[in-house]
Amino acid sequence: MTDAHVDGVRLTLDEVRTLARRVLLGAGLSRAHAEAVAETMVAGERDGCASHGIYRLLVAANSIAKGVVAVDAEPVVSEPARALVRVDGGGGFAQLAFERGRQRLAEKARAYGIAALALNNVVHFAALWPEVEALAEEGLVALVVTPSHAWVAPAGGTQPVFGTNPIAFGWPRAGGPPFVFDFATSAVARGEIELHRRAGKPVPDDWGYDADGQPTTDAAAVLSGAMRTFGGHKGSALAAMVELLAGPLIGDMTSRGSLEADAGRGGSPIGGELIIAIDPVGFLGDAVAEHLARAEAMFGAIEAQGARLPSQRRYAARARSVTEGVVIPAALYRDIMALVPGE
Repeated sequence: MTDAHVDGVRLTLDEVRTLARRVLLGAGLSRAHAEAVAETMVAGERDGCASHGIYRLLVAANSIAKGVVAVDAEPVVSEPARALVRVDGGGGFAQLAFERGRQRLAEKARAYGIAALALNNVVHFAALWPEVEALAEEGLVALVVTPSHAWVAPAGGTQPVFGTNPIAFGWPRAGGPPFVFDFATSAVARGEIELHRRAGKPVPDDWGYDADGQPTTDAAAVLSGAMRTFGGHKGSALAAMVELLAGPLIGDMTSRGSLEADAGRGGSPIGGELIIAIDPVGFLGDAVAEHLARAEAMFGAIEAQGARLPSQRRYAARARSVTEGVVIPAALYRDIMALVPGE
């Protein structure tokens, strides 16, 4: 269905998937990694999140070319305790490591009520909502956090300490898609700033600082300076929490350590990720339906006053893209096609 469009090139989701796999395989990724990584890019385009869609092919290909990623790493699964799973990703992308540990995490959550999965030594470049959504679709409550490179200044400072440090949460809902949110603790995702830079557009002056610590609307200056946390000291505290939970707690690096390990190569962050899964039945037993109904009443109270639940916009975009496909900006499409072997 590929066709020219006033704003770019329209692709079906299957065409996005095929293109992503082709680029990733051509860049040297093993098939298992390429297939897992491609799915997160398809999810981004499908759900209307361009900053986490096929644009990330450029990010992934750069990390591979710079030697940041182990292209054929085989994740190693272990169980340090009854309710814990650990996957050493061996320096590969996080998607395959998550897939290798996901089912064991779900089994342990159902057996013990709550369980955790630690991903170590993995490369991150994508959104976390596909992970919490996958767990919530299995009836589990899920919470995921990961640090990144030190790109973000703490509230009251202007020099980078934190990563964008996203937090994602998923809650199962009977008869409909899960309640899901996924947000960076920075004022905006770094990919959004990069898209502004590519388009030559200024950014709001509260998104970050230049290298001298001055507020700026120049996207490139923010990328080489420091981003800000959202909500001032509140976002800063949450960013610190993410550093601790998915860094020292699971035996992995903080965002500063990730940037140091990059050694100036300009690749994606490498480090840890913590996934917590909770089985409502484990806490509630026979009363589970009664108490999940309380949750539905809360969702209803939100929607009854015209407020939007997080993830509703993504689900609406998903319904459109499944039938209409997605539009890739022309300049981005050209850059991606330049990575396709033989093009």
